[in-house]
Amino acid sequence: MDLFPHVVTLGTAGGPRWWGAPATGRQRHGIATAVVVGSAVYLVDCGRGTSSQFAEAGLDPADLRGIFLTHLHSDHAVDLSGMLLFGWMMAGRRQGNRVRVLGPGDRGMLPPINANAAVDVRPLFADTPAAGTASMVEHLFRAYSTDLADRMFDSLRPSPYEVFATADIELPAGLGYHPEAKPTPEGMEPFTIYSDDLVTVTATLVAHPPVAPAFAFRFDTVQGSVTISGDTAPCSNLVRLARGTDLLLHEAIDLDWAAGAYADVDESTRNATIEHHRKAHTTPLQAGELATAAGAGALALHHLVPGNADPAVWRRAEETFGGPVFVPDDLETISFARSRTASAPTTSMTRD
Repeated sequence: MDLFPHVVTLGTAGGPRWWGAPATGRQRHGIATAVVVGSAVYLVDCGRGTSSQFAEAGLDPADLRGIFLTHLHSDHAVDLSGMLLFGWMMAGRRQGNRVRVLGPGDRGMLPPINANAAVDVRPLFADTPAAGTASMVEHLFRAYSTDLADRMFDSLRPSPYEVFATADIELPAGLGYHPEAKPTPEGMEPFTIYSDDLVTVTATLVAHPPVAPAFAFRFDTVQGSVTISGDTAPCSNLVRLARGTDLLLHEAIDLDWAAGAYADVDESTRNATIEHHRKAHTTPLQAGELATAAGAGALALHHLVPGNADPAVWRRAEETFGGPVFVPDDLETISFARSRTASAPTTSMTRD
């Protein structure tokens, strides 16, 4: 067992698509990060392939204490079902020590229709047009009701709710938050969403329009801290959350790629998508600036879009951040212990 707290980069690509393998490495899976403290595991986001990567890394569902979702876009939550259903079958009876599943609540209203729209846009499901985390988990369990019934009645498995405790993250009172008018209140203080004997997890609202709420998370331990940005444009709330953190994992996008990436869709969709990338994501140069402003000990870029870009694209963060900059592949380990964050990441196919 590694005595130092660390992350395992289970998946390092962003975006709701499959990326081809880059010329210099293997294909990246969807965004997912395991935070490992002692024997405990905490999972942030469940992108494409998370459950398989969790197993490939040698992690044990019995050690999982929490699943934290930054927001509910499919590239961050598509394999939540795998973690819930396979984790349920493999975790045994946890005797009241349930895995917490925490993420954004219901948006409360639909986002505005993009100005590029040529036709009207209607929600698919009028009763739950923008479901939150707890509702999403219920819908997933309903979708797999045949599987759940078979396992519970024939194999005498407990209810999955005996293994997982789901809840929407409650925002502090007095923020002035509004999903449209004020989705990222400036100057908000980070607030605690989870704590146990090993970690305290704090959160803040970040800028990922039209998503609301969208979160970044920070994990503090006795030996060090790691902050995970989620999807966000440059955001002062993120800097405040990450102040003095030992390791900042921040998303990054190549906007030059985005400008020419959508020849296969109509003009209105192309323009709307490129607008989204520009207003809701962060370039490597900007990520370096944010790490500098926060006084982070080290910066690692993940949620890479595109997932098969030349690594030189991401190394531009070194122009704006003077500390160690990592661009990890999938299944690499990065320590966030205070004395070890300058060390290069290592490949982690199995638990130490």
